[in-house]
Amino acid sequence: MSEFSDQLTAAMASALAAVERLPAQSSLFGELDDDTLVAANRDLAEIRRALDTRCAVVAGEVAARSTRENGYSGLAQRQGFRSPEKFIQHITGTTFRDAGRQVRAGGILRERDRDSDQGGLGLDDPSLAPSRPWLAPASAAVTAGWLSVDVLDSVARGVGEPSEQVSAEALANVVTTLLGILHSAHDAGGPVDADRAMLLARQLRDELDDQLVAEREARLHEARAFRRVKGPNGLPRYIIDPDIETAALIDDICSRITSPRRGGPRFVNEADKAWAQSVIDDPRTTDQYLHDAMVDLLRVAATAGTTETKRIVGSRMPAVRVLVASPNLDQRQGAGHLEGAEFPVSIATVERIACTAGTIDIGFDSYGQPLNLGREQRLFSRAQRIALAARDGGCGWPGCDCSPGFTEAHHIDEWVRDHGKTDVADGILLCRFHHMLLHNNGWRIIRNDSGHYMLIPPTDRDPDQTPIALSSRSPALRDLRRLTASGPPPASDEPVRAEGGGDNADGG
Repeated sequence: MSEFSDQLTAAMASALAAVERLPAQSSLFGELDDDTLVAANRDLAEIRRALDTRCAVVAGEVAARSTRENGYSGLAQRQGFRSPEKFIQHITGTTFRDAGRQVRAGGILRERDRDSDQGGLGLDDPSLAPSRPWLAPASAAVTAGWLSVDVLDSVARGVGEPSEQVSAEALANVVTTLLGILHSAHDAGGPVDADRAMLLARQLRDELDDQLVAEREARLHEARAFRRVKGPNGLPRYIIDPDIETAALIDDICSRITSPRRGGPRFVNEADKAWAQSVIDDPRTTDQYLHDAMVDLLRVAATAGTTETKRIVGSRMPAVRVLVASPNLDQRQGAGHLEGAEFPVSIATVERIACTAGTIDIGFDSYGQPLNLGREQRLFSRAQRIALAARDGGCGWPGCDCSPGFTEAHHIDEWVRDHGKTDVADGILLCRFHHMLLHNNGWRIIRNDSGHYMLIPPTDRDPDQTPIALSSRSPALRDLRRLTASGPPPASDEPVRAEGGGDNADGG
């Protein structure tokens, strides 16, 4: 046996013994106070990430020795399995999907080790996958212990491979941006999960690939359908397969109808307060209430009425708002982004919406701040809410996916305590949960000298109160920054345009 083999055997035995010393009785953990229990959960998560990284490294090596080129002499094949994934699944007792993630992540980590050691074994092995240098920062994050191998796999699949339009350098920038967003969520104690990483990675990749955006939009539009089938109870069942724009509109309608029950924004006008309370007090289930409200909307539309819609969705009319960086619209390239929707849309769709709904230009300064539309008033105006939504893209809390329609405008300098101004630069969008969490648990948000927003944790969360950088979720603003990377644009020359009607509730 080699020296490393002896060291590995000893380390494995020591690690297993250390884990076995940890109690596994729920009654013992039930005796812990909240802070100690949370700390134990975080520590166990770090241990698991560290172990998962080692498991992925081993899985990557198993896969390298079990390639198709090796035929029946491959490692997995000699053990009686068709593939390394099946072999890993058998050994670990996990699902085939999880085994596949381990193998893929292990391959990425193996590439990084190979690239960092040009004299290592396997450099001339044609069975090895080509190196993907754009994933090196993500591999380093896994090695550092704050990113899991599952997230690494999601990042790799989400950003994809270079193409004629998207270079490897551009993909490296995507990965760096994504890691910054995920690390902020990690520092704030939020989730850095594989599903969110996949969604963000795909969104960032989409922003660089006009052709991909247009082709997917056309494919989904072609597949749109409204189907009537017979349900198990004998009644008809209706299935909607919407295109991107329709999905955004339906989501907005459903969100507004049910927002009082789902932690939506608080209302400030008496009529809306009364409507929201009536929704909360209604004895129907949320699904039943939504069903009846959607049917009422159809009845109103069928009779060409207009005033009755306010009784169903409140005074804020449903709408689709699309955001686009002005250079993209002027040059007819890139993509637009439906507010609150997952997928971008083509410039052709942006132009069509602009033709029927008009445009609102929102200028940004060199720090990414919208033009100051503030007034000496307690509440943010409709125009300010539109500017905040264009800048923030939703709740500004790291790791939160709430869309702008489910947010409130928070004064970073509190209105009463700090005599804060109702200026766009002094506001940031937060969902109701995180808005209340911030006020109730001692968190603060500040804007530094560079114009960036920073989340300051309370001392019981972080005694040093290390600032956590907040990132905008607005893909249109990212487009603008990328397009003007050579120098900051004048505030009035390079706006992001918010197109389409509708407005959001004022925040607290």
